[in-house]
Amino acid sequence: MFETKHLFLRPWEDTAQDALYLYQYAKDPSIGPAAGWRPHKNAEESRHILHSILCTPEIYAVLPKQTGRPAGAAGITFGKTGRPWLKDREAEIGYWIAVDFQGKGYASEAAAFLLQRCFETLNMRAVWAAYYEGNEASRRVQEKFGFVWHHKENHTWVEALGEYRDEHFTRITRKEWKNRAGR
Repeated sequence: MFETKHLFLRPWEDTAQDALYLYQYAKDPSIGPAAGWRPHKNAEESRHILHSILCTPEIYAVLPKQTGRPAGAAGITFGKTGRPWLKDREAEIGYWIAVDFQGKGYASEAAAFLLQRCFETLNMRAVWAAYYEGNEASRRVQEKFGFVWHHKENHTWVEALGEYRDEHFTRITRKEWKNRAGR
């Protein structure tokens, strides 16, 4: 488990309890589609997502210290588990926070943790992030940390949603991150 100022970040657990926490938030139709997946239909679906996707290395439950319960997710993916075009020592970060916990800076705090982990612990050369057209909150988090817009993929098929979306890609290099952080 990792700790930041307002959060704990821990690996998801393939348990009925974590499935219930996940389902409580992932069923909200304003969460999943913004992140690229359909709202969960039931706790069993959430349990399957836990087992097949979230219970993997470098994917964390985001727990506000005030509650100590999962209220979102943040993670790092690499070529095999993420974008197949990621180069050696490149990663992609992603995050989502439940509606009840938005606007408190948790996504930014989780993103800061992920960037530090990527560059200081995992020795990445560059970190990517993406957001779908219209997801301004995610775009703002990326801009806050110095991600630079790289390209847009128009009308790409999003399997988990069963629809086409426009997706923007941003990137920050280790050097850019160090310069911004004064390291």
